Amino acid sequence: MAISDVKMYTHLTEADVEALGIEFDTIRRDIEASRGESDARYIRNAIRLQRSLEIGGRALLFASLFPPAWLAGTSMLGTAKIIENMELGHNVLHGQWDWMNDPEIHSSYWEWDIAGLSEHWKQTHNYIHHKYTNVLGMDDDVGYGMLRVTRDQRWTPLSVGNPVYNLLLQLFFEYGVALQHLELGKVVAGGVDRGEFERRCSEVLEKVGRQVRKDYVIYPVLTGPAFLTTFTANLTANMIRNVWTNAVIFCGHFPDGAEKFTTKDLETETRGQWYLRQMLGSANFEAGPVMEFMSGNLCYQIEHHLFPDLPSNRLREISVRVQALAQKYDLPYTTGSMPAQYFESWRTIAKLALPNKFLRATADDAPETASERRFTDPRPQIDPVTGKRRGLLTALRARAGI
Repeated sequence: MAISDVKMYTHLTEADVEALGIEFDTIRRDIEASRGESDARYIRNAIRLQRSLEIGGRALLFASLFPPAWLAGTSMLGTAKIIENMELGHNVLHGQWDWMNDPEIHSSYWEWDIAGLSEHWKQTHNYIHHKYTNVLGMDDDVGYGMLRVTRDQRWTPLSVGNPVYNLLLQLFFEYGVALQHLELGKVVAGGVDRGEFERRCSEVLEKVGRQVRKDYVIYPVLTGPAFLTTFTANLTANMIRNVWTNAVIFCGHFPDGAEKFTTKDLETETRGQWYLRQMLGSANFEAGPVMEFMSGNLCYQIEHHLFPDLPSNRLREISVRVQALAQKYDLPYTTGSMPAQYFESWRTIAKLALPNKFLRATADDAPETASERRFTDPRPQIDPVTGKRRGLLTALRARAGI
């Protein structure tokens, strides 16, 4: 089963957990105190770059009857949409730039270029996902209501479609974001007021309609005889953005080592335990400066989950301090190459299309699912020779024979 006792799983004492929480709070205060003009310049330059790419791409599509112009315009537009979604929309809506008091870059006013409404997303993502990260039955991002991503989720015959569902989610991810707020599973179970559901549907349909008119009617019509090629270019650019967004998100949430949790300790969860749950439930992937920017700095998913409202351009320096704390408390810091993390996510989705009886590992010790019962003695220990803490990382290495 998923982790029900975070302290026990991490081999930390209550005092250790609270001390770790204090150290994370110190990191937050340090970054908040050092925000300034260089950070403001970073986000304003990102906005200028995104808008330049979009304007240039759409201008080239007036000549999209010619294949080179179609390819260049589509590439520029797809890149602009990725930046708008990842580095701008996602991070602005988290309130990372609210400290600037600039209405143009404020979470209260930003509406992003996807089918989902920003206000809906702030509820399902900023609040539910980030507060209840990977808590089964609370966080809808654990499978998005359609994917089986842990053995704790009951297998049904519909689960055999796992890989197909994920492929469709990849291609049309923006519509998955739009539908998530409707909570269709709860609607079917009778858990959502009909009037509330109809209101949400109306809001979703209005936003989807605006996006469809913009990308598939207005802009193609403006290009006249190039209507069809502009239409296909916009469709392709949106799918480029959708697939990339899906890949980045899945690399941060579903590779091996990104753990799941039960609701057992939620009511008594301390700030330190919350920090621990963010560390254990997230994963990073290795990236250079360009990949960092194009991923919205979500290659530092662990740091983003620890501090979701701190500026994305500061996550690299935060990661150095987080890794030092992981080493100090003998905790795992899950990271790897992007292809490896994405492969693990797809592998998990594919194999969990099968019932548990066809899978080798148990729900307590599978690569994608673990619990404190993975260890025979999960209590914190001190090495009698070195005096160093023997915690979770040491225990995991011992089980792996490292």
